[in-house]
Amino acid sequence: MRNIEIDQFSGFCFGVVNAIRKVEDKLQESDSFYCLGDIVHNTIEVERLRNKGLKTLTHEEMAQLHNTSVLFRAHGEPPSTYELAKQNHIEVIDATCPVVLNLQKRIKRIYEERKDEQIQLLIFGKSGHAEVNGLVGQTNNTAIVIEKKEDLDKLDFGKAIVMFSQTTKSKAAYMELVEMIQARIERPELFEYHNTICQQFGNRMPKIKEFASTHDCIIFVSDAKSSNGKALFKACEEVNPASHFVSGPQDVEAAWIEGKNNIGICGATSTPAWLMEQVKDKIAQL
Repeated sequence: MRNIEIDQFSGFCFGVVNAIRKVEDKLQESDSFYCLGDIVHNTIEVERLRNKGLKTLTHEEMAQLHNTSVLFRAHGEPPSTYELAKQNHIEVIDATCPVVLNLQKRIKRIYEERKDEQIQLLIFGKSGHAEVNGLVGQTNNTAIVIEKKEDLDKLDFGKAIVMFSQTTKSKAAYMELVEMIQARIERPELFEYHNTICQQFGNRMPKIKEFASTHDCIIFVSDAKSSNGKALFKACEEVNPASHFVSGPQDVEAAWIEGKNNIGICGATSTPAWLMEQVKDKIAQL
């Protein structure tokens, strides 16, 4: 008999759960409510909340608003966004993930304490990502964003370097960059790095690999624009070549599960549980 199992560790992380709860609470009080940027990197979940009355704003659109309420999502915002809200008399419903908020404070503290030393403050992350924009903003936009090893050529290895990471990056990739900097810096004492990858996200890598390795076939559910979705799917592929990426039940192909008796379903930290359940139902129908 065919077994279809949903990974118990997949789905929304705490920060996303908290943000969505705040939105749904607000929508019980009002027919509409504003959120700055997509509340989660999942188009289907965003559409579900839009149908309930959630209105997604760009930063440019928020600049035109006055005397209202706006939710700041889990990714966090730079200080300039809070200043804009204050100027426009906008009430901020702050859903910044506590892990991200703590990282912002750490970066800001080191920037303030050591800016006269002309240190190079690095952030390993995706350039332009909402969380990274919030982190860079803590340094008056002076931090250097590193996405790949080629970006290390931006650095002066004769000067002090302090390095942090976006919370949802790969620890292995981060440590690889750390080792490359250690090999190139002229004076080792001038380099310090901080492991700021979210522990909840970091723990998902080994757990999802274990899950993928114990199933004949993996159906990974995520929005294509989710950064951690791409990373977690890659981890599945590494241990199970029979891994398939879908955005919803409509993408599941019968050929993938033909002859497979033990099928696993998992997803990103931005994947709602109800969507994985829909994928499970579709597989059961097939």
